[in-house]
Order: sequence, then structure tokens, then C-alpha cells
Amino acid sequence: MSAGQGSSGNVIAAVCSFFIPGLGQLVQGRLLKAVVMFVLAAALWIVWMGWIIHLWSILDAALFKPGN
Repeated sequence: MSAGQGSSGNVIAAVCSFFIPGLGQLVQGRLLKAVVMFVLAAALWIVWMGWIIHLWSILDAALFKPGN
């Protein structure tokens, strides 16, 4: 692939990473960086979703009306 900022190779890699974190690095041949990016993104996504579900369960319990 072409090297350098703005090259078609980097644009394709950026588009790949937009859809799956780390895929662009994998396309560029940087396996270790790709794995690190993917694992960190997955871990942070899980943590963030955990907070959303936690808050949702708190609100659901607080706003529950018997008989609905």
C-alpha cells in the first residue's frame, strides 16, 4: 500500500477502522497494534454499555408502578 498521510492506502485503512477498530492497522500490516486497538475498543465498549444498563435498571426500579 502507499505510504504517507492522505494516500489511498491510508484512506482505505481509516475507512476500515471506522467500521471495526484495529482493522485499518491490520490492513496496513501492523498486527500487534491492530489487536491492541480492537481489544481496548471492545473493553471500553463493554464498560460503557455496562453503565447504560446499570442506569437503566436503577431508573426502571425507581419508576416502577405496580399494576401496569
